[in-house]
Amino acid sequence: MNLNLQDKVIIVTGGAKGIGEGISTVLAAEGAIPVIVGRNEDDNRQAIAKIEEAGGRAFQVVAELTKPEACKSAVEQILAQFGRIDGLVNNAGVNDGVGLEKGSYEQFMESLHRNLVHYYLMAHHALPALKESKGSIVNIGSKVAETGQGNTSAYAAANGGRNALTREWAVELLPYGIRVNCLVVAECWTPLYEKWIQTLPDPEEKLQSIVSKIPFEKRMTTAVEIANMVVFLLSDQSSHTTGQLIHVDGGYVHLDRALT
Repeated sequence: MNLNLQDKVIIVTGGAKGIGEGISTVLAAEGAIPVIVGRNEDDNRQAIAKIEEAGGRAFQVVAELTKPEACKSAVEQILAQFGRIDGLVNNAGVNDGVGLEKGSYEQFMESLHRNLVHYYLMAHHALPALKESKGSIVNIGSKVAETGQGNTSAYAAANGGRNALTREWAVELLPYGIRVNCLVVAECWTPLYEKWIQTLPDPEEKLQSIVSKIPFEKRMTTAVEIANMVVFLLSDQSSHTTGQLIHVDGGYVHLDRALT
């Protein structure tokens, strides 16, 4: 299927590692130009090098997205380079474990800036260009907003916000032909996930316990599987899909627990 993404300029926040890298790689393979926005220039450039080795194109902007002015500057730099923006993937964030009992106001607010506020800011600043291109927005979310997890109030709140903003923006941007969807992630194998699991007393036992509860094929979702759906949602092949919370999770969130 031709996704008609050739030469499209797509912003991918946190696009150098994990799910973001998967999205950047698949976009480049479809002929698009992923623009990686992230805080670490070395990581950004390493991801670009891999894309270029495979024959693709990419660009990068260094930005600490927890700083509002950096979000504005990132969009300005992209427009200065390309003169257009055809899509936005809000992906950057981290499950930082700010809970209710052991958290604090300061930690909670910092986490919202780390995981939610820049979703709004990137979309706000990119909107004039997206209106011109009738581009698409995809927010990356987490099952935590729907299932809870424990000891992660701030991240759960941020993801609840991501879900709500997806529906709100889909309504607000209808007149401009801009579609907005959310890809909800459950158990996806990434470097951050691996780092977390290695902090546990028996990493392999815990991993097997988690995998055993994933209904479809009893395995983790891959970053490429997430990326394939994100790229489809960015393309005009999904031209009548907007305001949707789409789960690519092997049935983890919604299928009957009795299956596992």
